Amino acid sequence: MKKIWSGRLGNSLSSEADAFNSSIAFDSRLYKQDILGSIAHATMLAKQGILTKEDADLIVKGLQDILEDIETGALPIDLEAEDIHSFIESELTSRIGDAGKRLHTARSRNDQTAVDLRMYLRDQGTIIKGLLVDLVKVLADKASDHRDTIMPGYTHLQRAQPVTYGHHLMAYAMMFLRDIGRFKDALARMNYSPLGSCALAGTSYNIDRAYTAQLLGFDGITQNSMDSVSDRDFCIELLAASSIIMMHMSRFCEELILWSSWEFGFVEMDDSCSTGSSIMPQKKNPDIAELIRGKVGRVYGHLVSTLTMMKGLPLSYNKDMQEDKEAIFDCMDTVKACLGVFTPMIKTLTVNKDRMYKATQEGFINATDLADYLVNKGMPFRTAYKIIGQIVAYCIEKGLILEKMPIEDYKGFSQLFDTDLYEQISPEACIKRRISEGGTGSESLEKQLAYVSAILDKEKEK
Repeated sequence: MKKIWSGRLGNSLSSEADAFNSSIAFDSRLYKQDILGSIAHATMLAKQGILTKEDADLIVKGLQDILEDIETGALPIDLEAEDIHSFIESELTSRIGDAGKRLHTARSRNDQTAVDLRMYLRDQGTIIKGLLVDLVKVLADKASDHRDTIMPGYTHLQRAQPVTYGHHLMAYAMMFLRDIGRFKDALARMNYSPLGSCALAGTSYNIDRAYTAQLLGFDGITQNSMDSVSDRDFCIELLAASSIIMMHMSRFCEELILWSSWEFGFVEMDDSCSTGSSIMPQKKNPDIAELIRGKVGRVYGHLVSTLTMMKGLPLSYNKDMQEDKEAIFDCMDTVKACLGVFTPMIKTLTVNKDRMYKATQEGFINATDLADYLVNKGMPFRTAYKIIGQIVAYCIEKGLILEKMPIEDYKGFSQLFDTDLYEQISPEACIKRRISEGGTGSESLEKQLAYVSAILDKEKEK
């Protein structure tokens, strides 16, 4: 296929250089956005009198036919073409003649690529945002089901204080809510049209950039033509937001991998989210969770590679920027795929409530509540803290737990202890007394659920 830039250069690229330069193997997925952008551009050129109505009508009809033929498979994309833009323009010209050659008036591949990419990422980002909404709803529903399921809360992977499984789930719901916000913010900043910026300096034609922006669903136009074609911060922002989503999923996957082990036994993965061993018949492996955890690295890598690619580029467009697409495309694909299996995995998870509860009765995780017991009887907290530390050491030495230590032994540490302490250090009592907002107490959890529900309702209205 003849290059659209032929004319200045006498010799053709070598086959190796041509293959190295080509981007159609990955930017072919932009065909729809490229065609829609071209239709809007042609419509604007006719409105401004730069193209005749007849030529514009031919172009629009020709582009619509090409779109239909690509989507039905009647027109395979030629992977010998340099990129999707030149393939569509060449196909259009072969179908409608000279009118097709007029489409590129007042446009460059630089602003054409930029508008295609923004439109594509807008679509992909909207899909991911919807998947996040679905995930948060599942987390909230599960949290509501498990508002009374008691488990150990951890710090440093050591048992710390009793919480509910519902409260634990809501911690992730809050994280993924912020991920929704990050994607919304990134999409809002990205939703401005660079079309009409041309190569870098704008054009001498009397175009109407605001009109094409409106036709393509943008909120407005980019304000500087050099910035419009030479930055990919919108890709970087989506890569960063995606990296945080993946990090949040990975943290939960790590917990599920631990919790599903025999050593914990807190949860069991559904068979639909597990695999077996080729040699050990007893195994049930959490492969889906492990794969999600593993795929975080590739998304992080795409973020770092894109930042590195952009860091030394002078204004304005440089061919290095072609490297943005494989990174951001794979990132979007990876995040969608991970969310697509992560949400069902959470939804089908079986929780071993008895095992969780038993774990709260070990490890002295009610020690803080025992210190608070003394504080409520007038003892300074730091003094109480020291006494409880001594009691824990005593229990370890004697093979006791706080709930089973005799009251006579307690009184040996402080006469403030009485038999009512046993009721106050039960896991249920510990949780019930957590009355501060955001805590694991039932009233707080209800407020968290209401907060999440209100946000999800707003998202559904959009």
